[in-house]
Amino acid sequence: MRMCPRPQARRAGDSMIGKATLGHYAADGPADEERGQGDSSRPVTIAYIAESAGVSVPTVSKVINGKSGVSADTRARVEELVNRYGYRKPAGAGRSNVVELVFRELKDLWAVEIIRGVEEVARRHGVGLMVSRSGLRGTAPSWDDTVSRRPKCVLSVAQLSEAEREQLKAKGIPFVVFDPTEELPDDVPFVGATNWSGGRAATRHLTRLGHRRIAMISGPQDVLCCVARLDGHRSAMRAANLPLDPGLVVHAELTREDGCEAARSLLALPERPTAIFAASDLQALGVYQAAREAGLRIPDDLSVVGFDDLPVVAWVDPPLTTVHQPLTEMAVAATELALTLGRGEQAPQVGLEIATTLTVRGSTAPSKN
Repeated sequence: MRMCPRPQARRAGDSMIGKATLGHYAADGPADEERGQGDSSRPVTIAYIAESAGVSVPTVSKVINGKSGVSADTRARVEELVNRYGYRKPAGAGRSNVVELVFRELKDLWAVEIIRGVEEVARRHGVGLMVSRSGLRGTAPSWDDTVSRRPKCVLSVAQLSEAEREQLKAKGIPFVVFDPTEELPDDVPFVGATNWSGGRAATRHLTRLGHRRIAMISGPQDVLCCVARLDGHRSAMRAANLPLDPGLVVHAELTREDGCEAARSLLALPERPTAIFAASDLQALGVYQAAREAGLRIPDDLSVVGFDDLPVVAWVDPPLTTVHQPLTEMAVAATELALTLGRGEQAPQVGLEIATTLTVRGSTAPSKN
């Protein structure tokens, strides 16, 4: 589970529409569906490009669909002609009326909240929903197989590699990245959350309760959202004139098990923290377990704050104070953006960050130290 924003949303109207590369073109489709924007004296069709390149129509179709079976020289010659004539197929042609939601790993309640938001929008627009799991790189069928159904658009919770993004562009399939885990090129649409602000709000809540020795269980150091949450935590510590003790920051995976292991190490310190901010709710639930093992009561002996606000954390004892990450709302916005691109329309903005808010419950209390 990795929830990650980009530091800044992109400017309104800064869309990828019109910049995408060629889509899928049927070799036997009607000429009036295959017109491009080239020489006005003659319609630019696949047949026209094939004639100009001195190759067959199926060969041109393979090239513009990014398929194998074409020599490098032939591919280069066809691509040069396609670019010269500005060949484009109408947006959405040849694609199914389905939104494909792709997870790298499909697990936990986190995914359920995303699916709920996507399904809501898909139903409203009368389109189908396909949920796929592409798996970790090298452990599942190829990405090309995952998108071979030619959906109307793709919403990827999995981080897309450059090669995967190029495959989608080559097929003419618009896509949106949900909560990216790393920096993206400026023309890649995304929807994320304000992770820095959320991290700052979590720690500021603890400093206002009088806590001075505040630890953070952060996520992996190469995940953008985790970096932003840690930076927000440090900002709140500096604002409260508190020292940034590197021994009070532990990096761990965003799971209950790893959160528990990290909390055990923090609670075993000679001078243990009086509060812990965890980068995910699952990590925070691990802190609960470690606190019980250490004979500590929450919040009397230890205050705990999480991040995500999954439905289950309102029912634990005590209910968890956490940063609400609007997963369902993020999924709604991402799906609307993906469908806008799928209709060939220009989106009002390509990058969008949705605000996080702090939800205060029973797991935090004033410091007794």
